[in-house]
Amino acid sequence: MKRVSVRPVSYAVVAILAVVAIWLTPSLEKKQVFPMEPVVVTRPGIEPADFMLSPLVVEASNTELVDTLAIAGVIHSSLYNALNESGVGVLPPSARHQLAWSLADIFEYKVDMSRDLMQGDKFHILVERLQKPNGAIIVNKILGARLGLANGHNPLEAIHFDSPAAVTSTGAGNGQYYDASGLSLRAAFLRAPVTFRRISSVFGLRKHPLFGQWRNHTGTDYAAAMGTPVRAIGDGVVIFAGVKGGYGNMIDIRHRNGMVSRYGHMRNFATGMHPGTRVAMGSTIGYVGMTGWATGPHLHFEIRVDGVAHDPKLALQSRSGEPIPANERALFQKMRAQTMASLTDVHLANVAE
Repeated sequence: MKRVSVRPVSYAVVAILAVVAIWLTPSLEKKQVFPMEPVVVTRPGIEPADFMLSPLVVEASNTELVDTLAIAGVIHSSLYNALNESGVGVLPPSARHQLAWSLADIFEYKVDMSRDLMQGDKFHILVERLQKPNGAIIVNKILGARLGLANGHNPLEAIHFDSPAAVTSTGAGNGQYYDASGLSLRAAFLRAPVTFRRISSVFGLRKHPLFGQWRNHTGTDYAAAMGTPVRAIGDGVVIFAGVKGGYGNMIDIRHRNGMVSRYGHMRNFATGMHPGTRVAMGSTIGYVGMTGWATGPHLHFEIRVDGVAHDPKLALQSRSGEPIPANERALFQKMRAQTMASLTDVHLANVAE
């Protein structure tokens, strides 16, 4: 008996049902489409034309806006507070904060901002203000500055100067800061071994915080947060790196002129610090701590000449840097005259009238 396949029969039944379904489906009626006039909203006394709106065009730009700004003020408590008051309305808080530290960096070979500034000192600054496409305002560059110290004879000047020779050879500016006579402000030594600093004890006699009696303090203490980087004040060679009595973790660096700078109470040393290591000015050699005879986190800093401690403030009085090339001095003096003229008539913003 033969087996009959049911698959062809199934396909035939499905095809017949599909034809019947199509035949029984009613046809869709055509719908009429009526064009609509725009609806005009109006009210008595107002013409329809008053409701016509012009398209709003928003134009995006990636152009940065640059201008110059002169700021002047008098120091009453700190440089930062004075700049914060003088820059209100022309610079955002973040830019005023950065401006204070930028100014300190420019004069760091001449002035220790933590102890050389006094109440009544005056500053004048000419800055290049930049507004980015997103609206953010920053200080792009300090073009010039004048710092009048109450205990100084002549105001300190800093003029930003791009050497034409450097621009021609490299295609980009290599600006540096020079004093009024055209000597670079960059000297052989920094005036302070920490960037963010606050003096807690100056050179001379003081009552020892641990032993209670008056002792000769052979250096300067810089109170700073635990772990603050400590930097070498000048090029030199490490001659000691280890633990030494009340100094705790200490490093001695001998410089080319025979002077030795000493850094004590450090939490730990930077990698590679050991006798014989060569260090560059400004390089990190360790971190602020409170090892040895220390009552709180700070850096003890000394200058020694022939084994005798000297007041760092006097020993590090900055010597002049390299001069501007003779063939560029005329251009520099012209730029200096223009910069100082821009600062001469600036109003001291935070002086009580």
